This record gives sequence, C-alpha cells and structure tokens, in this order.
Amino acid sequence: MIEDFRPVVVLAAFNEESTIRKVVSESIKLLPVVVVDDGSVDGTGALAKEAGAFVVHHARNLGYEAALTSGLQTAVKRGFTHAITMDADGQHDVSVVQAFLDGLRDGEDLLVGHRDRYQRSSEMVFSFVAKRLWGIADPLCGMKAFNLSLLENFGPFDSYKSVGTEFTIRLIRRGFRAREISVMTKPRVGASRFGGGLKANYKIYRALFFALVDR
Repeated sequence: MIEDFRPVVVLAAFNEESTIRKVVSESIKLLPVVVVDDGSVDGTGALAKEAGAFVVHHARNLGYEAALTSGLQTAVKRGFTHAITMDADGQHDVSVVQAFLDGLRDGEDLLVGHRDRYQRSSEMVFSFVAKRLWGIADPLCGMKAFNLSLLENFGPFDSYKSVGTEFTIRLIRRGFRAREISVMTKPRVGASRFGGGLKANYKIYRALFFALVDR
C-alpha cells in the first residue's frame, strides 16, 4: 500500500463533444480528471470543465502524443503521484478504471490495457511483435497507468509520435514489469480522430519501427 497516493485520470481530447461529458462524469466519481483539449473547434473543453475536469487548452491541434504529454506534465505539477490514461471517445469502459486504480494502490508502477478487439491489421502486427519482444499484447491500448515519478528518470513520455507506446516500452526495457488488465471496448461514436485506412496504418507501423530501433 502506498502512503502518498494521489492518482488522477488524464484524457487527451480533440473534438469529442459528443462523449466527453459522459466520460468525465463517470470517471470523476472515482478520481480527479485532467482533460487536454487539443485544439478542438467544438465544445469539448467547455463540456469537460462543466463535468468537473481540470482542462488544459492547446491553441491548435498538436496530436494525441503531445496532448497526453501535456496532461501528464500537468498532473505532476498539480501534485498527483499516479496517472491513468484513457481515451475520450467513450470506447473504454470507465468501470475498468477501478482495476487500474487497485493495481496502482498495490504498488504497481506500470499497468497496460489489453483490448478485446483490434480495429486494424497494423495493430495485430504491433501486438504480435510486442508480445514476443516486450511481453505485452497491446501497447497501443490508450488505457494505461503509470507511477508519475518515473517520468523524471525515464521520460520523455513521447519523442517520436509513438501512438502512446514509447514510455511504456522504454520502462519495460529498463526492467519494469507491466501488468496487463483486460479492457472491453465499445463501438465508437462518430468518425475516428486517429484517421482510417492507410493513414492510420502508416502511423502505427511508423511507431513500431521506431520502437524497434529506439534504445
């Protein structure tokens, strides 16, 4: 059991006004929430704030990795000790936050979600490689949990647009054990902000390439 334990949920959000209020409202029943409004042109930021989140605003869209980096840095500055990241699009079942919270409370430094399904062929390839090299099946899952003190010694969170995988893989390479937690996913409301088809697969294969060569 950790004595100084102040966990927070961190959400990166871009034009997610259809889901952000519900995600924040459900999450905040368990933990404080930091939302990074990554240059949205809809009501994402305002709705997140109304639901009780602390909102960080990017003047323009900087991308998923930059938004998560801002959110984690904000969590550190506000005195939180641990962070649980999840997607703002409503696909992650918020009830799973409790399992991540329990793991962190038990002293785990790194927890990684394992989704019940993949949307793209590139995700299956990344999963195949990751399971064999790093012992985790789904580093692309947006639902993860970290001991924030690790950022100081093993950061940055992202340096090559890793689709949120760089920090996790680096920690595993440094000898940290990642415990996996099953995450059920729901159908997404509206079009994916990540992009589809060739563009999305390119981003994922690019992240895998850099993960393989990064040391």
